[in-house]
Amino acid sequence: MAAQLSLISLSSLLLLAAALHSTQAVEYIVSNRAETTSGGVTFNNQLGVEYTRQTMESASNFIWNILQQSNEADRKSVQRVSLFVDDKEPETIAYTFPSNGNYEIHVGDDYIQRIGGDMIKTDFNGVLYHEMVHVWQWLDLSTYRSGNVSEGIADFVRLKANYVPTGWVQPGGGDHWDQGYSVTARFLDYCNDLRNGFVAELNKMMKAGYNDRYFVDLLGKSADELWSEYKAKYAGN
Repeated sequence: MAAQLSLISLSSLLLLAAALHSTQAVEYIVSNRAETTSGGVTFNNQLGVEYTRQTMESASNFIWNILQQSNEADRKSVQRVSLFVDDKEPETIAYTFPSNGNYEIHVGDDYIQRIGGDMIKTDFNGVLYHEMVHVWQWLDLSTYRSGNVSEGIADFVRLKANYVPTGWVQPGGGDHWDQGYSVTARFLDYCNDLRNGFVAELNKMMKAGYNDRYFVDLLGKSADELWSEYKAKYAGN
């Protein structure tokens, strides 16, 4: 009787574990809606749906680690991320936006065509990691500065994933810390060296919206003071 109860309990636990796993799993969907264009053909031949889906999943795991979101309770409740390769304007690279509680990433076919060749996976992965950060970070686009800090965090993760493209600003470059993208990413990397996990903590704080005081709270100095010290460090380069 006891053995039978134990088996029943074990079976219940396994069913519970399976149910929990199913609720935590994120579905990644990839669709090429530009298959007849040159970029769409390049996507199918050099990247493909399954490779892209696997990269989206790997990117999520990497981002959760960098942003200290290993527990489901620490991150957004997102069940599905869909990526579409679209026939877009030539200048379109990629963009991300929420859709009914989930997220969509749209990639321009002309961008895919431009990067086709030996470096296509490196460049594409960098863009994809950046866009996947927008899915999981606590995004604040309410002001110029908060938007650029958010973009800087996305490029910071791209930097940590070693997907730095040609043309990125070098450490110490840029006119101001809130320029966004690679300029802000390099500055945030400097701040993260001062306090390991700084970017993850900054992201957590941004759940309530961005505020300049977060730099003081975490590092004891304003962002402007830190920027001056950062520029001084690389003044000889």
